[in-house]
Amino acid sequence: MLNKLRYQVELFWLALSFFSRIPTPESTPYSEERMNRAGRYFPLVGMLLGCLCTQIYHLAIQVFSPDVAIFLTMVASLLLTGAFHEDGLADMSDGIGGGMTQEKRLSIMKDSRIGTYGASALLMALLGKYVLLSDLVTLGSLLPVWIVAYTLSRAVAISLVYSMPYVSDLDASKSKPLAHRQTKTDLAVIILTGAIPCLLWDVELAATLFVVALVFRWLFQFWLTKRLGGFTGDCLGAAQQVMELLIYLTLLVVR
Repeated sequence: MLNKLRYQVELFWLALSFFSRIPTPESTPYSEERMNRAGRYFPLVGMLLGCLCTQIYHLAIQVFSPDVAIFLTMVASLLLTGAFHEDGLADMSDGIGGGMTQEKRLSIMKDSRIGTYGASALLMALLGKYVLLSDLVTLGSLLPVWIVAYTLSRAVAISLVYSMPYVSDLDASKSKPLAHRQTKTDLAVIILTGAIPCLLWDVELAATLFVVALVFRWLFQFWLTKRLGGFTGDCLGAAQQVMELLIYLTLLVVR
């Protein structure tokens, strides 16, 4: 029992080290199989990051206006994640926007340089978050908003691994190896973790968020299949960013 628990804790450390800049034990074992299993804890990492952002916002709002507090929290979030998901959004936008074939799109996505499509997508995503959060703060506390958005968006993104093929070349990829296989148990943990924070709201709003998540996931998977024939790590980052924005929009409409 203790060995199984230690294994799961090590998987969480591995997920935390991959998806954030938060220090983790250097002795954490790594293997391709462990990386695949660690993907189940991506939403839990999001939940932790969301909790940290709420605390940062809570401290900032004691000194600054809501707009400034939101800005400082966004900066802290980028530092906590190393802009990992924003980088994925920019790279995917450059690849799909600038490539006319699947091979060319994948090639552009592996290029670390940012182009017009990527810069535009990144700018609009960051601006969109700021504007939407600034509107949300007028409706009530932002403290549960980050927890729900960070957790559910990551659950949607990583769940794509279960039903889509990985199309990027692992050896040529500019990033670390990514989880690219999931079991039914992994998927169940992802769904459960993503759903739990929705209970911070009433049943109607929680159900609405879940429906929006399901519809977006289906549409995004369909679109990626047409464009790339599968997913890459950059696509998962893009999915997280877009889903996060959709959650903010949904909360503005329903609350």
